[in-house]
Parts: sequence; structure tokens; C-alpha cells
Amino acid sequence: MYKGVYRAADDRYDHMKVRRAGNSGLQLPAISFGMWHSFGDDANFEDSEKVMLKAFDKGIFSFDCANNYGPGAGAAERMFGQVYRRDLKPYRDELIITTKAGYNMWPGPYGQFSSKKTLVAALDRSLERMGLNYVDIYYSHRFDPNTSLEETAEALDEIVRSGKALYIGISNYNGKQTAQIIKYFKEFHTPFVVNQASYNMLNRAPEEDGTLKTLAKNKDGLVAYGPLAEGLLTGKYLHGMPDDVHVHWSNNFVFKNGKDKVVKKLNQLNDMAKHRGQTLAQMGLAWLLHNPTVTSVVTGASKVKHLEDNLGALNNLKFTQDELDEIDKIVKG
Repeated sequence: MYKGVYRAADDRYDHMKVRRAGNSGLQLPAISFGMWHSFGDDANFEDSEKVMLKAFDKGIFSFDCANNYGPGAGAAERMFGQVYRRDLKPYRDELIITTKAGYNMWPGPYGQFSSKKTLVAALDRSLERMGLNYVDIYYSHRFDPNTSLEETAEALDEIVRSGKALYIGISNYNGKQTAQIIKYFKEFHTPFVVNQASYNMLNRAPEEDGTLKTLAKNKDGLVAYGPLAEGLLTGKYLHGMPDDVHVHWSNNFVFKNGKDKVVKKLNQLNDMAKHRGQTLAQMGLAWLLHNPTVTSVVTGASKVKHLEDNLGALNNLKFTQDELDEIDKIVKG
């Protein structure tokens, strides 16, 4: 429990690696703090506060939320808002605070996707919950097949011009969709900076669908969520996997040849990590960050120990070409 007034560690920037999103002015810590899980209505406030403040003390100045994170919708933003008002408000100019709109936020047709009404209304709700005048990055959380990309892009551009967001991002847009909306952002002179996508050693979708190539070509960045494949890359399944294991929809395909084959691959990757002096999770994070287009990886942590273990990945981000080739051979074999 934190008693009295919180004061951030004086050495908070001494060890964190900071990376730039393309050629923009946006800079992020190599590891960002995600509030996707463990920060809902059933979370313990003091435990959540402790790990969030420890993250900032360790140089993690980017906090990633979304309108639907919970459970229920809006709960993670409310939790962040409580910690922000109580502890982090004096450090607002150091923080990158992000949120998203698009997934199951409230009843009715405007409670999801990326129409102008949805994006504007969702951001107003987010700002109120978090106690903010603006967010640093506002994301369209998913491609809307029924709304023109021009409307979505124009709405996001107008949100920046209104002062409610500094930068714009997209999330879960594939390579083709990313290329299409970037054209509108360039036309409108919108400060688009990153696509946040599910990406990890097992899930290579951003490589395969052209997302990474498109972002690199346009000098934009990728923020990787699900970097440990919902726990598959943490080492917890090295001795077998229960039948009821669940992962994010973006990683379901890894089981197409059965769970036993996945366990075999995880053990092969774990052996590589040991030779590098890392845990499997640390190697997974480091592998993402070896790509200069990856600006940051978003990891959640409900305990300080998990947070500190993840930060250990930053001690060794270099890979030989032989190591990269071997990882590809294991994963794609």
C-alpha cells in the first residue's frame, strides 16, 4: 500500500530503452503497460496501484487502455483514472496514455466499430472516466466493414484538431486496410503514428499480411499486443497443455496441428532462450524488439514480480542471424 503522496523514482529513465515511432515525434518505452486483463471491476485497487506505480518507477511511461477493457466495459479506464488522480497526475507531461474504441462498449448500434459518432462518443466517455483533457494516442480498435475508411479517418483527424488526442493509431487493421487508411491520413495531414496488432513469435500475421512492410515504408510504427501469445510463451505449458486452454482469437490457429506439437515447439524455443540466458518470455519480448519497426510491446502484469521479469528482456535484445533462422524453423516447422 502507498501511504501519503507518491513520488516517482528519480532514476526511472536510467535503464528503460525508448524507441521512436517511425520518423514521428512519438517516443515510447520498449515495454508499455497494458490494462487489457486484471484491471476490471473485480480487481483489488491497492494491488493494481502498486504494480502500475512500480511500472512508472521502472521507466514504463506508456499506459494502454481501451473503452471495453474490464470486465465490464470501462472498468480498466476507471481503475487507471483512480491511480492517475491519486498518484500520477503531477507527471502528466511525462506520460503517454492511450485508449481505443471499437469493441462492444455499450448497447445499440453505436456501441461498437468505427463510425464518427461512435469514435467521438467513446472518447468523451474515456476522458471522463480517466479524468483527462486529452489522450496521447487514440485508436480505432478495429476495421469497420460497413463504414467508409474515409469517414473513420476524417473523424480521427477532427478529434486531433479538437484537442482531445495528440496522435492517432489503428488496431487490428491488416496490411491492406492499413495502407488504405494511411492514404487518407496523409491527405488530411493527420498525425498517424502506430498500428497496434497481435504479434508474437508464434503469430506472424503482421509479417504475412504486409502490415509491417506497409508501416516501415510509410515510416510508422507497430505496437505489439499479445507478445506472449496469451501465456503460451511464458513457459507455463512446457510440460503439457490442458484441454480447456484458451487464447485470443488471433492466436487460435497455432493449435491447428494439435496441442502436443505446440508443446514441442515451446520446449525447443525454451532451450534456445536458456542458451541466451533468458526465460522463454524474455526471449519472446526481445524477439519482437529486434525489429526496428516495432516501437513497443504491450504487456500486462498483475504482480510486481511478473513486471520485473518482463523488464529483464531488455538486457539482451540482440539476435544472430542463425538464432533468428532457428526460431523461424521451429515455429514454421
